[in-house]
Amino acid sequence: MKITKEAVYIALKNIVPPGEKTGLIDSGSIKNIQIFGNEIEIDLLLKNPTLQARKKVESSISTSIHENVSKEAKVKINIKTTTPPVKEPTITPETTLKNINGIIAISSGKGGVGKSTMTANIAITLSNMGFSVGILDADIYGPSIPTMLDMEGARPLSVRVEGKSKMQPIENYGIKVLSIGFFTQPNQAVIWRGPMATKALNQLIFDGAWGKLDFLLVDLPPGTGDIHLSIVQSLPLDGAVVVSTPQNVALADAKKGIAMFRQETINVPILGVIENMSYFTPKELPENKYYIFGKKGAEYLAKDKKVPFLGAIPLVQSVREAADVGRPASLQKKTPIVNAFKEVTQNLVTQFIKRKETLPPTEIVRITTMAGCSAVK
Repeated sequence: MKITKEAVYIALKNIVPPGEKTGLIDSGSIKNIQIFGNEIEIDLLLKNPTLQARKKVESSISTSIHENVSKEAKVKINIKTTTPPVKEPTITPETTLKNINGIIAISSGKGGVGKSTMTANIAITLSNMGFSVGILDADIYGPSIPTMLDMEGARPLSVRVEGKSKMQPIENYGIKVLSIGFFTQPNQAVIWRGPMATKALNQLIFDGAWGKLDFLLVDLPPGTGDIHLSIVQSLPLDGAVVVSTPQNVALADAKKGIAMFRQETINVPILGVIENMSYFTPKELPENKYYIFGKKGAEYLAKDKKVPFLGAIPLVQSVREAADVGRPASLQKKTPIVNAFKEVTQNLVTQFIKRKETLPPTEIVRITTMAGCSAVK
């Protein structure tokens, strides 16, 4: 059966492009139809410039011609648009995090020293002091903030912010949180290479609807690696806090963490060092202090590196128990451990204010690989 232009026009008459009220034929969108045997070439002008609209019109035209004109027809569609595609605004920290007053990284050179516990309790204490607080759980391979803040199983909702789809952080105890733990199963291991982890981290940063915050705490993974570099490349950190126990093994790694932030290419101010698990006091001997992991190791480290010492947190069983059940110890009424967290947090705020008053804003690191940094010693 011979293919005719009239048959093609009839097949296209009832096709209406997305967002328009008039069909292709009546609107004059069809500019030319050429037929070469069973080949049909169509020149089409669309008002809607989106790829989705183009694909939908192409599919509708091909389907209608095959159903109403010829199943063997080979259809070629040339689409031009009357409206140029809308250029998406460049996504930068200045535009996405413009309502966040301070961004502070909580780090540790060694795992298991209580960095996430510090992050959760400092966040609660800041909130109790009247500040609006968020936590970016950047520990991609071992996210624990959802557990510590009783958020396990939660899933962020999608919200529209200034015409864009964003992730609504999960909120509990007045703290906003985004974590990779919201997108994985509790028993699921995150086995990602560096680029995949970096991409996931950037989504948490730039796609989060954080709103107005006084502080965004970034809970970093232990060590010095890809995630740390990605953070300093993505966020203008106002400062970093290093958490360590008094133990020599932990202090050796804490030194590396301080050295990393002090790299000339990174240059993030160290707001202070926190000594966790500083000492143990039994209930039956309230006047006694047992220095299980060593005495004042982190305090001496701070003096040696000429950085502020923010305070010491004792080894208390209730801190661990509170974290395990999702109710950080800082939520308790006035107790010695609450007072310890309050002292550390007040010292942190003091150092943050000094940093804001005396130092210029931190610039985002412009290197692309760890080769851009010398070895951290």
